[in-house]
Parts: sequence; structure tokens; C-alpha cells
Amino acid sequence: MDRLDAMSLLISVVEAGSLSAAGRKLGMPLATVSRKLSDLEAHLRTQLLTRSSRHLALTDAGASYVAACRRILEEVGEAERAAAGEYSAPQGELIVTAPLVFGRLHVLPVVTAFLRAYPAVDVRLALADRVVGLGDEHVDAAVRIGELPDSQLRATRVGTMRRVICASPAYLAARGVPQRPEDLARHDCISFDNIAGPDRWRFPSGVSLGAIAVHSRLVVNAAEAAIDAAVDGLGITYVLSYQAARAIRDGTLRVVLTDFAPPPVPIHLVYAGQRMLPLKLRAFLDYATPRLKARLTQDGV
Repeated sequence: MDRLDAMSLLISVVEAGSLSAAGRKLGMPLATVSRKLSDLEAHLRTQLLTRSSRHLALTDAGASYVAACRRILEEVGEAERAAAGEYSAPQGELIVTAPLVFGRLHVLPVVTAFLRAYPAVDVRLALADRVVGLGDEHVDAAVRIGELPDSQLRATRVGTMRRVICASPAYLAARGVPQRPEDLARHDCISFDNIAGPDRWRFPSGVSLGAIAVHSRLVVNAAEAAIDAAVDGLGITYVLSYQAARAIRDGTLRVVLTDFAPPPVPIHLVYAGQRMLPLKLRAFLDYATPRLKARLTQDGV
């Protein structure tokens, strides 16, 4: 039995929540996953999991063993990285993830400059509007927008982000400037469905009415499309500040209802809480943090 392989398999099963889900993730038949776990339990002479058709749970012995497996595999990984030179000089591949538009506007320029400064490091930049698990997808660092849940991840705050309601000056001249959220009911709206629903836009409770009914003339699933339509004078849109920053700066969009905007939310650069950071990650954090802060301050995000 390959003990490290068995430990990794057990952790995959626990994280996936079922043997079948772990098998799909690992590209391994369910029967093989079940047999390997049974072999591990036979080797240890104890039951690690209680499993049924709908439920999987760790026994007390299993919980202790999984915690030990995580520590052991982390130490093995650190030893391998040290042997490969990751702790002696910044080198190797770095995997970074960020939200799609934010990553293109702010993270990509920092990454390209970082690559010029560190020719022995390669970067895989994954841009996606979903929370990418650092451990599950072997990500070294991630940009997260919003309040962070309690976790073992380390985080460095690089700025804040606001939600803004905006329209073109021509539209506002023709239809009037809304003074309160309720006024939106008389306007044509453009909804970016990642931020605002097509029928109701939410505002801070206690400041206004909470969920305000709107009429969306257009609903899109990309921020750029909502902003382009608003610049074209179709109506009022509700997007994230960094998404509309250029149009607002250029004067093609004007922000309205600023007194009713939700409070800013933080933007963090997060990474796993390893005891010993590979130099490629430490170099990236040291390089990216002040530059992201400067970009966000300059852009008025």
C-alpha cells in the first residue's frame, strides 16, 4: 500500500463528501475508491468512515487520522518544494485566481509586470466569477471581493469596492435624475444579473426601502454589456465600481443615488497559511500588494 496515496485519497473523499464524487474528481472508478479505503481501514485496523447511500461521516478515529494526514502531506509538499529549490529562489509555477473583470483590469497588469521582474517564475492566471478553493484547485493566491469567512487562510487587504448606480448624462438629461431609490420605478433599467435582479434592486435596509421594484429593459450576464448599454443611453445600471471606473472617469457615465449606495466591501489578497511560504509566493505577495493598493486608490475604486 502506498500510504501517501491512501492519505490523499481519504482527504479527497472527505472534501468531496462522497466516494462517488471523489472518484469523479480523481478520475477513478467508484469500486477502486471503495477498495482502497477498505484496504486502508484494514491496515489501520479501525473504521475511519461511516457511510451509507446518502451520508458519509468521519468516526472519531477517522477525524484524528485525517488531521494527521493533512499535516503529513503538507510537510511532504514543503520538503519536495524545498528540494526543488522553491525556498532558495523565486522559481516555478504560481497559480493565481481573481474575478473576471477585476482580474483583467487590475490583476493582469500586475502579473505581467511581476513576470518581467521574475523571469524564473511562470504564472497561471485563472479569471472566474466564482470562489475558487485554494486547496481544491492548488491555487497559490486569490483575490477575494467581499467579507471573508473565518478560515485558516491568510489575507492582506488591498482596497475596497463599491456598488454604483449610473447612467449616461444624455439619458439623465432626457429622463431626469432619480433622487431616491423609489424613483427607479419610473426609469428604464439595465440589470447585470450577477449584481442585481431583473425585477428588484437591493439597497441597505434602514436607509431606504430595501428591495426596490424596477423595470429592466435589458438583462445581461456580463458587466461590460451593461456598461456599454448604459453609455449608449438605454437606461440606468447597477454595477461594481471597478467595472464602471473608466466610463465614470471619462464622463460617459454619471453616478446617481450616492447617498443610498451600500457600504464598501473589502478586497483581499488571500493565500494558504503555510508555515514556510515558497519564495515564488512571497515574492508575488510582496510585489502585488502595494501595486494593487496603488491601482485601486488611483482608480477610485
